[in-house]
Amino acid sequence: MKDSLNIVIAGATGYIGLELIKILSKHPKVKIIYLCATKSIGKSVDYFDKKINIKNLPRISKIEKVNWESIDVLFSALPNGEAQKIIKVIPEHTKLIDLSADFRINDFKLYKKWYGINHKCKKLISRSIYAITEFSKSNLDKYKIISCPGCYPTSVQIPLIPLLKKKVINIQNIIIDSKSGYSGAGKKIKQKFHHKNLFDSVSAYGVGFHKHMVEIDQELSKAASNKIKVSFTPHLIPMFRGILSTMYLETRGKNSAKKIYKLLKKYHKDNIFVKIAKYNTPIGTGEVMNTNYCKISVCENRKKNKVIIISAIDNLLKGGSGQAVQNMNVAFKMKETLGLI
Repeated sequence: MKDSLNIVIAGATGYIGLELIKILSKHPKVKIIYLCATKSIGKSVDYFDKKINIKNLPRISKIEKVNWESIDVLFSALPNGEAQKIIKVIPEHTKLIDLSADFRINDFKLYKKWYGINHKCKKLISRSIYAITEFSKSNLDKYKIISCPGCYPTSVQIPLIPLLKKKVINIQNIIIDSKSGYSGAGKKIKQKFHHKNLFDSVSAYGVGFHKHMVEIDQELSKAASNKIKVSFTPHLIPMFRGILSTMYLETRGKNSAKKIYKLLKKYHKDNIFVKIAKYNTPIGTGEVMNTNYCKISVCENRKKNKVIIISAIDNLLKGGSGQAVQNMNVAFKMKETLGLI
């Protein structure tokens, strides 16, 4: 492996892009060569975030100006549809780590149905891996494209996939209630939700048809080896960052909440970025804010054969840039925690 990886960040001025800059500028094994965006060409990155006071960072440039010859990794934090265009111009030796939905959905017809975009690189879907690091470690180095999951799906899958693999919960009645800080809606949030007072209220959105549902269904179905359709409702709450997902589940057979707690603790014992809270203890987003951790709590339900699981992540880190860097570290056989702890 090279002593240092040369990096391009596309979409560098968005919330996820700025977080990538903060992480990678302190990473001992990478060098940021280009910061790319479609607007504000020539500006310094501290124009977008005054907290980024780092010397020798490149100024914002267009991605068309990139000399790909020496680039090892492209992090794409661009809108949906853009990574499909870029993958056509980057050379074989450059790995794409994509934070959009472009390569998350295995069936391009479902991608069109849920995202309204005709997939332009159907043949490359098979060269991509959907990568929550905790479930993908052994395969990340084998793929040209690493597709990072959405923030809500990350918070849901880390606790649920082990339970579905072990067949300890009923697959027919999975109910998920998620709450996210408004950064999850991107920088154009005021235009998207102009009719709502976002900063003083809790707002449900995407009710019954949020785009992350197709991704959640796909990955949970794989884990269960059976078709799953979840009930999922997200909400925006008046804070900047963080996701809290509450999952209401039915247990199978004699599997109690305590048994599920022990199962999750055992399954994730070697996953450094997953923390299991003390049994039957509520948790909050403040416990993981500005970190790459996912914290999980297993709680009893007063109803028989029911269990409540709560999952907390920082949507911009474990649900975005942090997981992307974690994937890079593992793919290039570096220490998993580099730049993240």
